Amino acid sequence: MTTATMTVEDAAADMVGNWKKFDSFAWFRRRELDDAESWAIIYTHNRESGLLDQSNAEVITKALKPFTDGDDPDVVMESHSHWAVGYVDGFSMRVLRDGEVTEAFRVYHELAERMDDYPVLDESDYSNREDDATLQNITNAAWRVKNEYVLPDGWEGDVFGWFWENNQSAVENTDDQGGYPDEDDLRAAFDALEYEQIEE
Repeated sequence: MTTATMTVEDAAADMVGNWKKFDSFAWFRRRELDDAESWAIIYTHNRESGLLDQSNAEVITKALKPFTDGDDPDVVMESHSHWAVGYVDGFSMRVLRDGEVTEAFRVYHELAERMDDYPVLDESDYSNREDDATLQNITNAAWRVKNEYVLPDGWEGDVFGWFWENNQSAVENTDDQGGYPDEDDLRAAFDALEYEQIEE
């Protein structure tokens, strides 16, 4: 059972002090806190994370930003090195203050409940990330083929649009990293868009 299926009070009791149970972990900021036992560390994404985790992390960060202000904030953004994925990002959060669940944790718990019901917190943000990644992937995928054609400025967007109208499978999100057309798909798009071929 995840904490998202618990009441906020039970989730707080489960999460508080979670950092003490992490293997091979040292949280140096605990020395700066008088109430480190009342805090939790929550990770949202890492170097290898897909677009969905990146999108949700951004939404969570924005929602928690009001709690990062002041001399004694209830949320502090964190980035920790990790042997397997390079780094993990997230935040430390004061779960309890004077024995009461903080508003910051209530906001986070509400977002966790939403993700438990439906994994995408912001469809627009996620869709934009898919499009941006696909455009970058089109550029990367064409590194060889583009030398066979005279390509105009902005060709990536035109090719993406052509795929969307004529061959959506070429730009379908793959492994949560955006669409990645192959060279044959790209040649078909270039030819359909009447890009001039370079004579050898």
